Amino acid sequence: QVQLVESGGGLVQPGGSLRLSCAASSSIFRFTAMGWYRRYPGKERELVASIPISSSISFGGTTTYVDSVKGRFTISKDNAKNTVYLHMNGLKPEDTAVYFCNARKDTTGVPYYRDYWGQGTQVTVSS
Repeated sequence: QVQLVESGGGLVQPGGSLRLSCAASSSIFRFTAMGWYRRYPGKERELVASIPISSSISFGGTTTYVDSVKGRFTISKDNAKNTVYLHMNGLKPEDTAVYFCNARKDTTGVPYYRDYWGQGTQVTVSS
């Protein structure tokens, strides 16, 4: 099974920056899209950003961001390294969460996709 390994999390002061990396154990072209989710304590996981890999309408078929991070976060990928990045600037305390790398592959059965997940990396924004 494909492995996704996140790195780059840590403790940063408000206004600081971090770059999260998600390295896949094989070519990312097997996936329809990849993205980053985050989970706050006691809350449901939310999609932070996504980027299409293959040509499809998955994840809207384009780069997406949750409203709260628009203008601050940027998702990108390096195909040669099978890696997706999340550049986070202007970090706020409310960005504190566990961030998970996600890779989605379309399937023929309900729900018509399969998600693969990394183990998560903690991002803490605090002064």
